[in-house]
Amino acid sequence: MSQLLNGLIVKDQSGFFWVEVESRQIYTCRLRGRLMEEAQSSDIAAIGDRVQFQVNDDGSGTIEEVAERTSTLSRAVRTEGNRGAGQSEREQVIIANADQALFVVAAAQPVPNLKMLDRFLVAGEKSGIEKLMIVVNKIDLEDPSHIGGLFAPYEKMGYSVFYTCATGRKGVETLQQLLNGKISVFTGPSGVGKTSLLNAIQPGLGRAVKAVSQLRSEGMHTTRDSEMVRLENGGYLADTPGMRTLTFWDIEPEELDGYFIDIAPYVGKCRFNNCAHIDEPGCSVRKAVDMGDISPTRYRSYLAFRDELEKAYAL
Repeated sequence: MSQLLNGLIVKDQSGFFWVEVESRQIYTCRLRGRLMEEAQSSDIAAIGDRVQFQVNDDGSGTIEEVAERTSTLSRAVRTEGNRGAGQSEREQVIIANADQALFVVAAAQPVPNLKMLDRFLVAGEKSGIEKLMIVVNKIDLEDPSHIGGLFAPYEKMGYSVFYTCATGRKGVETLQQLLNGKISVFTGPSGVGKTSLLNAIQPGLGRAVKAVSQLRSEGMHTTRDSEMVRLENGGYLADTPGMRTLTFWDIEPEELDGYFIDIAPYVGKCRFNNCAHIDEPGCSVRKAVDMGDISPTRYRSYLAFRDELEKAYAL
């Protein structure tokens, strides 16, 4: 066996993995057979993973080991056929080992979808990504006081919120500095101006990301072709332009309140240990909502997600 090399997966597509080594040379690799068995129920390897691989005689590579992850941003996807080992859902890893996630929304056109933002934040808290940030783009299209009022609760609970205008380059320099030297994931619903914002950060970046990182659906089976783009000043950026929905992976209804960082501090103060914060007496969470300490919008998101998870687990 030849010497094993260490590398970073920067692209994956249909069972092939492009692995970059320290010299920036890239090898096209496949998983060793035993790892392919594990990949039936979850993505054992994904962009952002650190791996060891063997170089084959034809110049391709075989991944022998995948290092333990520090973070995993995932979602549940429907499966069919052999993949997923007959389960109705499997874990799809959006990115492994990201240092930070930037969730992008528009101040207007379209109207900010705060429920979708909350969904991404819950998935982000579950992922273990160290730094979660909110980027509010198109601030030139809305009254500043209205924008500030919408996102003040997120700043209050500790999230960093950055206000940007891609066309006017407002806030762009700050984002450039944030991305330098980091593995970052940049995501949000369509129409929020992500491509324009990325092009403002680095010329051609939005076009490059859009061309290489797309989601497509074929029947019940969702596949993903993903790539991390190297940044001029160091670091990598992964985008998820096609992510219109995000179904939670491996979150039980009883755990959900722990991933709402504004709700979590009140959970231990409820009268009952198994309080769902819906209509139970002595609920500190609902009291905090009534007192204005928890945003009613956030609480409604919690109730909607809790109902979603309850129905999913009932099935």
